[in-house]
Amino acid sequence: MSLSFPTMAAIRFGYGFRPGEAMPRDKDDLLRQVNADKRTPVAFPVGGIEERHQAIADLQANLRDLRQSSDDDQTRRARRKVLQKQAQHSFQQDANARLLQAVMSPNGFYERLSTFWTNHFSTSANKSLPMRLVVPLYEAEAIRPRIGGRFADLLRSATEHPAMLIYLDQAESLGPDSKGGMRQKKGLNENLGRELLELHTLGAGSGYTQADVRAAAMVLTGLTIDRQEMDMAFRPGIAEPGRHEVLGVSYGGDKRRAGDYLAMLDDLAANPKTAAHICRKLAVHFIADQPDDGLIAAMTGAWKRTDGDLGAVYGAMLDHPAAWANEGAKARQPFDFVVAGLRALNAGAGDGAVVAFFQANQPDDDAQAMGAQGGMAASVPDMSGGDEDRVKRRKAMQTARALGQGALRRMGQPIWLPPSPAGFEESFSAWITASQLAERLGWARRATAQFGQGLDPREFLKATLGDAARDDTIRIVSQAPNKTTGLMLALASPEFNRR
Repeated sequence: MSLSFPTMAAIRFGYGFRPGEAMPRDKDDLLRQVNADKRTPVAFPVGGIEERHQAIADLQANLRDLRQSSDDDQTRRARRKVLQKQAQHSFQQDANARLLQAVMSPNGFYERLSTFWTNHFSTSANKSLPMRLVVPLYEAEAIRPRIGGRFADLLRSATEHPAMLIYLDQAESLGPDSKGGMRQKKGLNENLGRELLELHTLGAGSGYTQADVRAAAMVLTGLTIDRQEMDMAFRPGIAEPGRHEVLGVSYGGDKRRAGDYLAMLDDLAANPKTAAHICRKLAVHFIADQPDDGLIAAMTGAWKRTDGDLGAVYGAMLDHPAAWANEGAKARQPFDFVVAGLRALNAGAGDGAVVAFFQANQPDDDAQAMGAQGGMAASVPDMSGGDEDRVKRRKAMQTARALGQGALRRMGQPIWLPPSPAGFEESFSAWITASQLAERLGWARRATAQFGQGLDPREFLKATLGDAARDDTIRIVSQAPNKTTGLMLALASPEFNRR
């Protein structure tokens, strides 16, 4: 390892340096984060998990009332528009909280793992209106608490969550020969069965067949959602009767039970091909697009010895020399880049100047109009004062949007909005392109203009990259015509855009 441990740990396994924050001293410091941070309340969904469950129930009730309403079409459209604005405003608040969670947290490895697993078990808030409220909840209650435990538990938690059941249309899947299926004249949806095998466990090319996909989908029938409470439910009346063979193992019987699909999930979690797929994917995310075979073998060995204990798998990854070699082999993805840049600029007391600015300039999204209509509570920015104050306030909110959610959309990685069930790309070539670098340069210019006042570019480079800064980068930053340009060049450097 040519870089110091703290530098490599912060850049490759975390979200970079933050002024005044202690860096990991050894591998145990990184592993301690996995269990330490799950005891800390997560910043999203805004208002907390219990309040979000109530907000989802309220939205479902409002949508149900709207469907049953005798109002004319124009009134119905106006009512639905209000609900859409409320849900969108809530989603934007959650997305901002998710961004700031990564910026503020001293546990960068835990935050990176949370991002990895949320992407591995991808869902999208664009699927439906309620999903704007459900998807942030999914990461907070289904993913984060289990990323340091057994993979089997994480798989079950992700699979059973309403976000996954809605996103992959499991809520619409009925056994063709079940009582409910025959009564409703609806049939099987294979989406969850397919992605369970291809993406979540075994991996593409692992040897399963279309017959296995269909059988897995059959075993999953009965697993659905309670649409009133928006929670998972198992309904035997829509479960396909009989036995179904997946990868040579038979599940089910005369009466279908929830234990059938749970047994299948456990068997898939224990499959050696699942271990190989997940371990390789972890190594690709953190270390290299083509990871060392010995590293993968060490990780899968730890998986086998511990029955899929993810903490042991992370430990095996961090213990292997390949994890600390060839720095800069991976590209910082857009979310990584924006978080690392905001962390680097987040000097100051308390949570830092960057966080204070974002928290003070939440997007309004017509929140005042929404609040007047009742329903879900909205945090409405104070727009009182004279015209000049309102203009300044509006510009500040526009800047916060441009440096946060707007930037992530332009760079192609908006929070909780992946392009497909496969999630966002991991490869270096997907993120280091001419257009991507142009966006990053523009972001760096705007961010340093907003937050870089009083910073010396040479000291900033040292604090931001540690001993990863190369001699030519140090020279270029030192020779910049002014401080703002020097700070911008530090964030645009090859070292800052790689990990």
